[in-house]
Amino acid sequence: MSNIDELKSTGLKATLPRLKILEIFQAGKQRHMTAEDVFRVLLEERSDIGLATVYRVLTQFEQAGLLNRNNFESGKAVYEINEGQHHDHLVCLDCGKVEEFYDAEIESRQQLVAKAKGFTIADHSLSIYAHCTKDPCPNRPAAGLRQHQLY
Repeated sequence: MSNIDELKSTGLKATLPRLKILEIFQAGKQRHMTAEDVFRVLLEERSDIGLATVYRVLTQFEQAGLLNRNNFESGKAVYEINEGQHHDHLVCLDCGKVEEFYDAEIESRQQLVAKAKGFTIADHSLSIYAHCTKDPCPNRPAAGLRQHQLY
């Protein structure tokens, strides 16, 4: 399905800003993006699409089901393409990197906990906030500094 057809199937007109922003998400350079991230890419491409338009299009895409919105530790809305499959997130507290994962055992345990407490899960979102142990984590403080900050 072309981007034009994809937009039309959601009831949105295929305008240049919508097509360009959808293309940015589909290019896959960065899977989780804020409005500012999208705007930065547009500026790099010398596009004249403004930040207010980016916010408006992202909201329209979320309402149309093209994008999912998450609010991670930063407090900023982060968007990703809605691929229709559930997944959870690991968020690095040092650099903000987001990694997706799916674990059937975690999903099963959540169902059991909900049932034991008298609930049936309709939907859920799991975000785990952690310090990245991978090298290189570009914003990780020096080991001594982190230890000092904990006390």
